[in-house]
Amino acid sequence: MQSFNHLITTRPHEVRQVLISDLHLSPEEPALVQAFLALLDDCLALPQLKRLFVLGDWFEVWIGDDAYLTLSENARQSHWLTPLIVKLKKLRIAGCEILVMHGNRDFLLGQPFCSLFGGELIYEPYYLTVGQQSYRLEHGDALCTDDKKYQFFRKMMRNRLTQWYLLNKSLTKRLAIADKLRQKSQQNNANKAAYIMDDAVIQAVADNDALLHGHTHRPAIHQATSDKKRYVLGDWRLLDKESRQPKVSAVMGAVTADADTGDNATEFELIEFKMTV
Repeated sequence: MQSFNHLITTRPHEVRQVLISDLHLSPEEPALVQAFLALLDDCLALPQLKRLFVLGDWFEVWIGDDAYLTLSENARQSHWLTPLIVKLKKLRIAGCEILVMHGNRDFLLGQPFCSLFGGELIYEPYYLTVGQQSYRLEHGDALCTDDKKYQFFRKMMRNRLTQWYLLNKSLTKRLAIADKLRQKSQQNNANKAAYIMDDAVIQAVADNDALLHGHTHRPAIHQATSDKKRYVLGDWRLLDKESRQPKVSAVMGAVTADADTGDNATEFELIEFKMTV
C-alpha cells in the first residue's frame, strides 16, 4: 500500500474517484477536521476527479440536519461545519459529485444537509463499476450478522418511525441519547472486526466482483473467495497526539485511469493519506 502526504500528487491526472469512510469528525477533534479540509484541497487540485464517496461515519455523531439548518446566519459564520460546506460546494461546482452514505454514527444525516453543498445521499448497497468489474459499496456494519443484538438495534434505528420519533425530540434530548449510544459503541469497538462474518461476505460478493466497506477500523485487502476481494477502508486516526505536530492517517480508496488509455483501463487501489497538522 502506497502512502502519500497529499492525495496521489505524483499522478494527479489519473485519479477519477476517491472513497473515504469513518472520519468521525467533530469539534472535539479539530485535527481531523483540518485533515479533511486538506483532503478537499487536494481533491480540488485533481483535474479529472469525478466523484468523492463518503461511506458512512462521516461524523462522530449526527443528531439531525436541523441542528445546523436552524442556526442563524451569524451562528453559521462561526460554526465548525461551515468551512467544510464551503469547500465541498467548490468541489461540486468544479464538477465532482459528492456521494454520502449513512454509517452507524450518522444515520440521521439527511438530504437537506447534503443539498447545502450539492451532495447526494446514497443508500447501501451501492454498486460502482470499475473498468469491467462491479464493486459493492456499503458501510460495513450490516456484515456483522453474528452480532444479533447490534443487528436488531441497527434495524430499529434505520426504521423511519424511530427516526421520526428521535427527530421530534429537542436537540438537548437528542444530544443526551447520542452520547449514550456513542459510549456503548466505543465499548463494542474492540470486538466489531471479529463480527464480520464470512457467510455475509460471500453472500455480498455473490453477484459482484469485489466488496468495499469501512466500519471495522482495520484497513486491509482480504481474499473473499478464490477470485474475489474484500477491501476495507480505514478510519481517520490521530497519530502522535502529544507532539507539537501530530499527524492524521487515513486509508482510503482511489479509482485511477491511465492518462493515455483513458477510463477503459480503470483500476482500484487502497492508499494511505497522511497529513501533518
